Amino acid sequence: AIEPLSQEYDPVLIALTRQISPRFNECELTHLDRQPIDLDLARTQHSQYEAALRALGCEVISLPAEPDLPDSVFVEDVALVFDEVAIITRPGADSRKPETAAIARALQPYRTLRSIQAPGTIDGGDVLCVGQTVYVGLSSRSNRAGVEQTQEYLAPYGYTVKGVEVTGCLHLKSAVTQVSADTLLINPARVDRSVFGEMRFVEVDEGEPSAANAVWIDDAVIYPAGFPKTQRRLEEAGVHLRIVEATEVAKAEGAVTCCSLIFRGA
Repeated sequence: AIEPLSQEYDPVLIALTRQISPRFNECELTHLDRQPIDLDLARTQHSQYEAALRALGCEVISLPAEPDLPDSVFVEDVALVFDEVAIITRPGADSRKPETAAIARALQPYRTLRSIQAPGTIDGGDVLCVGQTVYVGLSSRSNRAGVEQTQEYLAPYGYTVKGVEVTGCLHLKSAVTQVSADTLLINPARVDRSVFGEMRFVEVDEGEPSAANAVWIDDAVIYPAGFPKTQRRLEEAGVHLRIVEATEVAKAEGAVTCCSLIFRGA
């Protein structure tokens, strides 16, 4: 068995990212109509996002762009990284399956790797880990076979994996993300809050249905500009926010969690 990371020291926090593909405008879309993406602005915003990660203590490992993989900036979808093991996913969109190879190579120095196999599919955007409970959205991109394989890989380390129904959005983390040790940011129209037990909740404003995606790093949260009412609710709940612009990844059904894999180095 792989021993958990020691609690006696604080290993470096790593954020794995990948640069914007020149074919970003050919991204997969499920729930949104296609809009032109400004590649220069997308790259500027991504650079600012990486700067926010560094400001919150992450060592950013930025992989080069993948010219033939339009969605490859969304590295979160192709791996699940836990303290004990990393799982290379099998993305639900066929065009995204080739994204896994480079991410597996980047993670190999840090973790033992496992892989989701057919017929299982999982996008990392559907996976929310709260303590030892791993919630997996049952979406157009992630299926029950993927959930079962994830449970098999994680059971030896004490995790429980639960499938969660989502409605009207691409991924589970389009509907709910963690913003503190005991608090979830949630759109209750997209996912049933009762499945998450005794957590505290901050609900998005009804007029900002896409406002539930945030990146929690220690005592701060990276949060996209453009959702002022929900931002106010988070601030009133005592959440410390670092605001970034994310207009261009949003056009590709992406958000702030999608663009990094954050984990403790050994």
